[in-house]
Amino acid sequence: MTTPAFATPRLLRRALVLSLPTVAVLAVMVLSYGLHVLVAAGLWLLAFAAIALLIRRTLRDAAHLALWARNLAAGGEATPPRLVPDSAAEEIASSVAQLRHAWHDRQAALAALARWNDGLFETLPDPLVLLDRDRRVVRVNRAALGLFGRDPSDRDLAAVLRTPAVLAAADSVLAGGPAEGGEFDLPVPAERSLRFSIESLGPSPASSAVAVLVLTDLTAIKRMERMRADFVANASHELRTPLATLLGFIDTLRGPARDDPEARDRFLGIMHDQGSRMARLIEDLLSLSRIEQDEHTPPAGTADLGRIVKDGADALTPLAAARSMSIDVGIDPRIPLVAGQADQLAQVVQNLLDNAVKYGRQGTAVTIRLEIAGPLPDQAGPALRAGPAVVLRVEDCGDGIAPEHLPRLTERFYRVDSARSRSLGGTGLGLAIVKHIVGRHRGALAIQSIPGRGSAFSVFLPAAAG
Repeated sequence: MTTPAFATPRLLRRALVLSLPTVAVLAVMVLSYGLHVLVAAGLWLLAFAAIALLIRRTLRDAAHLALWARNLAAGGEATPPRLVPDSAAEEIASSVAQLRHAWHDRQAALAALARWNDGLFETLPDPLVLLDRDRRVVRVNRAALGLFGRDPSDRDLAAVLRTPAVLAAADSVLAGGPAEGGEFDLPVPAERSLRFSIESLGPSPASSAVAVLVLTDLTAIKRMERMRADFVANASHELRTPLATLLGFIDTLRGPARDDPEARDRFLGIMHDQGSRMARLIEDLLSLSRIEQDEHTPPAGTADLGRIVKDGADALTPLAAARSMSIDVGIDPRIPLVAGQADQLAQVVQNLLDNAVKYGRQGTAVTIRLEIAGPLPDQAGPALRAGPAVVLRVEDCGDGIAPEHLPRLTERFYRVDSARSRSLGGTGLGLAIVKHIVGRHRGALAIQSIPGRGSAFSVFLPAAAG
């Protein structure tokens, strides 16, 4: 801090003002007591000099204090100047220093709160759009950037969302109306269903934003609703067909075929098949429900996947032999135990082998391999990437699956060829069960298929710890 120039004229003026009472006293003494004028003048000069000496240091401290305060206001140094100890100026300087320290602490706290609020705004999962009074976008968070694909700041909301309902609600709220909301569909860049809510904000000196638009992505919820409706419809359809068949044959057996032993035997065989189909469907539905209930909880035990594969192949060998097919089993002797629930993994092996035998060409071989996993698929999660993993691969020599069907194979009741699947006794839930079991075991399912040559289903599972 620079040293202030000492203002001599100010000192003389202050000393003169303070010496006026002395002048008055000396004038009374001159008039009343006959004090000589020159003596009175001399006494006044002495008083004037004494007063000037006394206030000189106070004025100098005041000048230093004023300069320091101006430096503080300009963001300068915080060290107070050297002042007369125990003086009023030193008291003032100490108080100002304490005030400045408290102000800096408050500023630091406000800055930290502003950074926290800014981080919260950016990390909220729902897209947020701040609008000014002219309906221009002031700011958006990261979720909104991901939704719009670009930063729409400083542009009118109509350039970002051309939905009349959203624009009308924004205009109403910006005009002083209450909060509004609704739903709309966003066709690009990918079709989405969104809920919007817009409401006014209080005035802020730090931003021109006066309203906030909140968007909530309902796409997954809508998709789940459609899937649930489709599931109920499909399950009803799958049960209705065999049930209608059973009821039809029961009516026939109670009527025209009551006394026809040959027809009765044939109809009872068909009724048994249809009843078995309903039983399999109900069992698969119950199994899928149980798996979904526990899917969020990984299994705690370990399982010998090699033994499970051998037992599964042995159980499916008679079904394969009936179609002149063979099951070729290959198990790497180094395979470790896997983290998993044995009965659910047995269901995975059974479903994959059952599909391979059903959809493989007659007289061909089904190959099942259990090996140490090499490269992991893109969808592999942290549990697979954290340590060693094994891969179970089931391949058939069937007609293969067209590429457009592969992404939907694990959906409930999805069939590439519905008539063929039903004729083979399939419920349309086998691969959905596999997918959910693999998901519960923190594994991954990969499907490759070449039309005309066959399909390969690979299940990757993490090895047990230790």
